[in-house]
Amino acid sequence: MKTLSPFNLVIFGGDGDLSFRKLIPALYHAYVEGNLPNGSKIFLTCFSEETFKGFDERLTQSLNKLFQSTQHSEEKLIGFKQLLNPVELDITQNNEAWLNMMSRLKPEQPRLYYLAISPSLIEVTCSHLEAHGGFQGEARIIVEKPIGYDQKTASDINDTLAQYLDESSIYRIDHYLGKETVQNLMALRFSNVIFEHLWDNKTIDHVQITIAETVGLENRASFYDTAGALRDMVQNHLLQLLCLVAMESPAKLNARNIRSEKIKVLEALRPISEAEIDKLSVRGQYVAGQHDGDLVPGYLEELGMADSQTETFVALKAYVDNWRWANVPFYLRTGKRLHEKAATIVIHFKAVSHNVHEQSVGGIQPNQLVIRLQPKESIELTLMTKDLAQSGMQLNPLSLDLNLSDTYKGLSNDAYRRLILDAAAGDPTLFIHRDEVDAAWQWVDPIISAWQQQKVQPELYRAGSSGPSAAQALMQNDGRAWFEETVL
Repeated sequence: MKTLSPFNLVIFGGDGDLSFRKLIPALYHAYVEGNLPNGSKIFLTCFSEETFKGFDERLTQSLNKLFQSTQHSEEKLIGFKQLLNPVELDITQNNEAWLNMMSRLKPEQPRLYYLAISPSLIEVTCSHLEAHGGFQGEARIIVEKPIGYDQKTASDINDTLAQYLDESSIYRIDHYLGKETVQNLMALRFSNVIFEHLWDNKTIDHVQITIAETVGLENRASFYDTAGALRDMVQNHLLQLLCLVAMESPAKLNARNIRSEKIKVLEALRPISEAEIDKLSVRGQYVAGQHDGDLVPGYLEELGMADSQTETFVALKAYVDNWRWANVPFYLRTGKRLHEKAATIVIHFKAVSHNVHEQSVGGIQPNQLVIRLQPKESIELTLMTKDLAQSGMQLNPLSLDLNLSDTYKGLSNDAYRRLILDAAAGDPTLFIHRDEVDAAWQWVDPIISAWQQQKVQPELYRAGSSGPSAAQALMQNDGRAWFEETVL
């Protein structure tokens, strides 16, 4: 990360769910670590007088809930609060409130505008910022995912942003890219010759990428029902992880070179045609079930509607059509209300070409590399070894486990903290270029269209399960199985 100097941060939507759940705790974490430069200012816009008056109470509740540790002290909380400036501002109205807030920003410091707002408010917010000199000097915008609803709306949003700032000053955030273990994936690939020489279709059978959530809608019902799992998770998080697994080594680990290699992967994704949509994709929606012994409601109950065809689970079989990955399937899976919270990348290597052992010693399982991104960060390589407890030859799989959570006791996987500080320092390495957004939507849009044309209904699955049975069949039909931490 570049050297950080004092900066102005304005969070539009500072009274919203994202702000209290993620952004403010991330900034508090940075403050506790001493990573917020002295002289920085943080402004949080509150849309109404009611939320403005209740801001301090919500702030205290948020921090008390998320930081039950020795780091959380009254002294630190008081010091952090002094950095925060809640502002009552209806961003749709160009009035004196705008003038008052903008006059409090330090003109000699970089200005960072975090748009934690609905995409429909981006145009009016940028227009009012422009009218009050907000883009003069060193100014940057952070935009939350998903960028748009499809390729057209994404292009409209990006065109709007481009009216006010150059691409180099627009930071599209995907918080998965801020996770330390995701960044460690590049270190694993490009700093270890034993992996780089095995990282292709000659030795790899298939790749699995899973992001599983145990939660339901939480406070995102209105947004989620218009988006669904494909738009909310696959178009950004899962495709970004796929890019990091599949991309070629960049000439240097900088923003321009990394983005170039990721775009090549996205452009090499084989389109999923309407004729193959049933064979290569699965849609699911959870119904009431159990999680950790508690009854949890179904999607429609949480939504408060009698009917919705929105998917809460997606599984896809994808191919990257280039020399390195020809005919290697990438299985992507994500869903809500599943039995465990996990984000894993699993590299399944091919079986040995010739088994020199007798059948009595046991079967030889192909090697497997498991990269766990959450909840516990680790890298595990499974190898076949002799069972030393047996006098004769008996083979057993044994894992070499790099437990990063234990090795680095102080490991902090606060992705938003890292990304906000990177943006403040003007480092775009872990952010998304508009060409990546465009290429991702080019692949996703035809899948959505095919679902609509074929009237593909989401298959129901119990909350607390591993997802719809069709997702298991997607793998079983290929003679494979999903990697699971626990067996239901």
